[in-house]
Amino acid sequence: MSSVFAGRVAVGLTLGAVLVAGCARFDESASSPFTTEPALGGSDAQPNKPDDAPPQVPRPTGPCIDPDPNVIATCLEPGAGLIPFGDGALVAERQTGRILQVTPVDASTPQPPPVEIASLAVDGSGDGGISDIALSPTYGEDGLMYAYITTGSDNRVVRLSKNGGAPKTILTGIPKGASGNRGAIEWATPTQLMVLTGDAGNPGAAADPGSLGGKLLRLESPSSGTNVPEVVASGIGSVGDICRDGRDGMWLTDRTAAEDRLQHLGTDGTISVAWTWPDRPGVGGCAATGDGVAIALSEGKALAAVGADANTFAVTTEPTLIAQDKYGSLLGATGGADGSVWVTTVNKSGGAPGEFDDRVVRIPPPQGGAGGPD
Repeated sequence: MSSVFAGRVAVGLTLGAVLVAGCARFDESASSPFTTEPALGGSDAQPNKPDDAPPQVPRPTGPCIDPDPNVIATCLEPGAGLIPFGDGALVAERQTGRILQVTPVDASTPQPPPVEIASLAVDGSGDGGISDIALSPTYGEDGLMYAYITTGSDNRVVRLSKNGGAPKTILTGIPKGASGNRGAIEWATPTQLMVLTGDAGNPGAAADPGSLGGKLLRLESPSSGTNVPEVVASGIGSVGDICRDGRDGMWLTDRTAAEDRLQHLGTDGTISVAWTWPDRPGVGGCAATGDGVAIALSEGKALAAVGADANTFAVTTEPTLIAQDKYGSLLGATGGADGSVWVTTVNKSGGAPGEFDDRVVRIPPPQGGAGGPD
């Protein structure tokens, strides 16, 4: 079902995003994006016995110090994509274009303010801005990071260096609209970058072979300077996310006028619909789990734990909702090294923001694994 997009994408256009000088301070201790995917619970998870539990230490109080010990960062602008980084994560603020480093602390320590790593000039109107970020698979050697952004003229993928300097354009010409600008990026292999593009509010673009909108694209060696995207799949609506499945395939989430969808990309290139939500809870970021995938929900205001067959990745049971209505609208998601899922909230984007919004939250696995109770 793959086809090659006709023509080369222009890479010489003026970039509307500028890296703020002196802000690129990427942590050298960041783990490789190809380490083993964390498990969400599972049969080996052994909760602490009551007499083994650590003593409860009161959390400090004060402005922007959330009393919830699972809140990693507070008082942010609405978040988007986030990725593991060192002992914490890198978080993209959708509308501001900032990329922040956040790090967890123990319950007795005040939360430190996030560290601004970089800032991109983006068009944050509608659902545009900076949607997603990804480290180079050889980040320890080259210090490169990629971002999916909205500019004044289009949606595009750019590359940043920890050494600073202007971002390098990787892929331009992805259609921009009043909505449907969100996109996602993820490495399928150490040389192949997958790019999931929105339909820019025009379902016709998703079916048009001459448009980069509403597509799953593959870029081979995106830093080589010769980027002719291969169309892997068409018909994508408003993008949620793309994430690896813990093996060699990938999960995709998107929203259409009729339903929200979870799809799976197999190693043979076949796309299959794994689950649909006719009630459209607003599927967003995803993270592989021990027995499936966890999906952030903006309208559903929960983390959905979706169980899948270990061999076929088929989904046959209703997803379990975790932390429903506890943190509000969720968008970004990534797996933590401890088996938890980290999410970003977007309560300032038309929601009902609380005192500490917006936040980065660590959601522990439910007792008994992804299929267990909240």
